[in-house]
Amino acid sequence: MKFLSVILCLLAGIAHAEPLFRDLSHRLPEHRYLGGWNHFVGGGVAVMDCNGDSLPDIFAAGGTGPAGLFVNHDNFTFTAQPLPDIRASTGAYPIDINADGFMDLFVLRIGQNIILKGGPDCSFTPAKGAFALPAADQWSTAFSAWWQDDGRPEMAVGNYVDLKNPEGPFFACDSHEILMPLTDGYQSSSLDPGFCSLSMLATKDASGALRLRISNDRQYYVRGGYEQMWDLKERRFLETSDGWEEISIWGMGIASRDITGDGREEVMLTSMGDQLMQMAQLDGTYRNAPYSIGTYAHRPYLGDDGRPSTGWHAQFGDMDNDGRADLFISKGNVDQMPSNAIKDPNNLLMQQADGTFREMGQSAGLASTERARGAALADFDGDGRLDVLVLNRRAPLEIYRNETPDAGHWLAVSLIQPGGNRHAIGASVTVNGDMQRTIIGGGHAGGQAGPLHFGLDAATQAKITVEWPSGQITHHKTAANQAITLSP
Repeated sequence: MKFLSVILCLLAGIAHAEPLFRDLSHRLPEHRYLGGWNHFVGGGVAVMDCNGDSLPDIFAAGGTGPAGLFVNHDNFTFTAQPLPDIRASTGAYPIDINADGFMDLFVLRIGQNIILKGGPDCSFTPAKGAFALPAADQWSTAFSAWWQDDGRPEMAVGNYVDLKNPEGPFFACDSHEILMPLTDGYQSSSLDPGFCSLSMLATKDASGALRLRISNDRQYYVRGGYEQMWDLKERRFLETSDGWEEISIWGMGIASRDITGDGREEVMLTSMGDQLMQMAQLDGTYRNAPYSIGTYAHRPYLGDDGRPSTGWHAQFGDMDNDGRADLFISKGNVDQMPSNAIKDPNNLLMQQADGTFREMGQSAGLASTERARGAALADFDGDGRLDVLVLNRRAPLEIYRNETPDAGHWLAVSLIQPGGNRHAIGASVTVNGDMQRTIIGGGHAGGQAGPLHFGLDAATQAKITVEWPSGQITHHKTAANQAITLSP
């Protein structure tokens, strides 16, 4: 009977220990996101491999201080890399604009946004020519990009309060901006109305259409505004007649992931107070998740401060490789906002077998109460477990190594294809039934370029289906516990 019990346990999958992280922030160069009220929001990080060694490197916004670039030398050793002196930055997103294999950076700023052209050995230079951006002087806090054809990407920029409006800051939200590629540079068109956007994400929504979701902060639109969805084919905002619900929240960040296995991505919207999970429906609309799912995370889970939380960056990732996507949310008071909790720990919401989420931030070692802003989940040491990076307002950058014992098997999948959309942005990758999309956007003022990480639980083999942006579908098989690159 003893041997039968052992066999049954093995058949049921790996018995996972609780997630565990070790604070290795002292191995990062000194960096802080600084500034007054103009930098209450923003503070994003961009994570990408900028020197081809398969280790993720870090670009961190600096606010009124300089932005920083930190190169990963393995074993959580990072060094500062020379970078143009960029001030007034709020965030950045990695994107290979000209398909040359080097990640470029779209840097969001208060003032003129900047594209940094990537080169060998993590070299970045201010871009010109085909990369040139139209002159602008706005407070940019959100970004997303997508490809409609085989050329250069189309891009969207979300702007916050119009600093030139003498009636502001309340009721003074600036417009969004759509950037369309020209033969030489980009052409800008205004996307109105704007409701103080803090996150954008272009991806297929629950209906299967390519759309730009925009999350807005009602702190400054106050009333009359709401979350927005722009149809990228029809070039119009969705309305209630389309089944679009006009929800008004203090929108900070966006994350998306299919957690029900139906091929449609759920959406996580961070806010002051409730963190709102929207469940994709079969009719192409969304429905707010029930409170019992455990993702609302509306108050701190430690301490005696019962005031509402303030959520910023949200990101799904399988932290223990059990085959279920978990959720990290960075938290932190805007500054000293008395209506909200001051000591507000980051969330680690671990998905359970029944689809609910359990808070484990404190026991996992991630319960920092600094004023967190941007964040990233990435495998910084190549051991197959997702680590955590957090950028704080007026406090040091933090990084945590994932040392979860008895984690499941894993697979990291990168895509490469011919043409302008080199990294197949917009593709879907399904591994053993778990689907993810390649995207540029979402989060809070920062994003990642790198392999899609899949937890495989006890499986030692992976069946992979890729739906490429062209619609072509390819099938692949491989062993677990490796990073692979696929092409059509």
